[in-house]
Amino acid sequence: MKHVIVVGGGAAGMMAAVGAAGEGARVTLLEQNEKTGKKIFITGKGRCNLTNACEKDTFFEHVVSNGKFLYSAFSKLDNFSTMSFFEKAGCRLKKERGERIFPSSDHAYDVTDALNRRMEKEGVRICLHTCVAEILTKTGMAKDDAAPFGEETAQKTHQKEKSEEKTENEKERIMGVRLTDGRILRGDAVILATGGKSYESTGSSGDGYRFARQMGHSVKDIKPALVPFTVQESWCMQMQGLSLKNVAVLLKSGKKRIFEGFGEMLFTHFGVSGPLILSASSYYVKKYFGMPVELCLDLKPALSREQLDGRLLRDFEENKNRQFKNVLEGLLPAKMIPVIVELSGITPEKRVNEITRQERNILIECLKNLTMTVNGTRGFEEAIITQGGVYVKEINPSTMESKLVKDLYFAGEVLDLDAMTGGFNLQIAWSTGYLAGISAAGSGS
Repeated sequence: MKHVIVVGGGAAGMMAAVGAAGEGARVTLLEQNEKTGKKIFITGKGRCNLTNACEKDTFFEHVVSNGKFLYSAFSKLDNFSTMSFFEKAGCRLKKERGERIFPSSDHAYDVTDALNRRMEKEGVRICLHTCVAEILTKTGMAKDDAAPFGEETAQKTHQKEKSEEKTENEKERIMGVRLTDGRILRGDAVILATGGKSYESTGSSGDGYRFARQMGHSVKDIKPALVPFTVQESWCMQMQGLSLKNVAVLLKSGKKRIFEGFGEMLFTHFGVSGPLILSASSYYVKKYFGMPVELCLDLKPALSREQLDGRLLRDFEENKNRQFKNVLEGLLPAKMIPVIVELSGITPEKRVNEITRQERNILIECLKNLTMTVNGTRGFEEAIITQGGVYVKEINPSTMESKLVKDLYFAGEVLDLDAMTGGFNLQIAWSTGYLAGISAAGSGS
């Protein structure tokens, strides 16, 4: 019986363990925390948006990095198969706006509980409070030449290219793992499902990148993604706590459009957040990380400028003797009115029947194109996922096996794969984890 060692007990790791055990392998799952699925417990504000019920084409439109690499994994376990898996495992599901899938109970615990029950049924041995120090290859120990995150020497690049040219017999082979307490655990295959760098309190320490480097793999620069923006303008902070629904955003650098979307957002003490902003951030960090860009809000996307002008004229006519600062309550949230009044440049005490067409046009511009300067993001401690990771060109997409080290597999966030909000990232974890598991057990191809 083949012995498969899974390093990491998160979403990808648990699904990998289920997949491998279901194909007849003896599986040991190593998790450094006191319980499995610790990050799952905080996803979706504790409710766990575990996948999305959209069609395949729509799903891949929401993948930000390396969507084509996912085709094989998704075909082995797609979103509908995932829903069926959890329903059969005793976790009832429901669908909400945007085709997002949650447990019917609204408790993330039901997701991890279903996986734990399935692992128990399949005979997976789960070792908690267990940390891996290194991955052992045929030589008996891993190379100790790890570089800092994001760095790649010319020498290592050359080594990688040479490794890719090796035949199956020339490659290093997995022997097992050495734990931090010195114990050696022998195995026929190892699946690295260690997660990324976000929410380090859940165990995402970045160890997987170190292990990958030690075995010759390249790691693309890691960045916080699905993360709030920091904003330069102080008036933004005046609206702290204000949540907006049904707004449109455009993120741009000069004339280059980075992201466009529609949905919900939130003003904070440092800038902006909310589902719409988090999705925009993944496109920002991909090419513009750390650079100032413009975030333009359309507060009234359902109205054209002409329609909005007509709305203003009607409101002004009905309140022609009132002061400007007192006639916007039907148009804007109370917390936003002082900011818009200030940005419009219109005297707050001015009677609305004295407001000129030019002033009205400036007001319309504020409502249809409220612009602020994004100057960065919050850090990994507030990021939902990590962008970057192990280069997928060094992984066989049909099996999730390393092209450099035989019987080494990767799954989940440790790979350079990420998507927008809405359950897509967890689906990536389920799909890659399952494929890695059945492949490591010997039946993935």
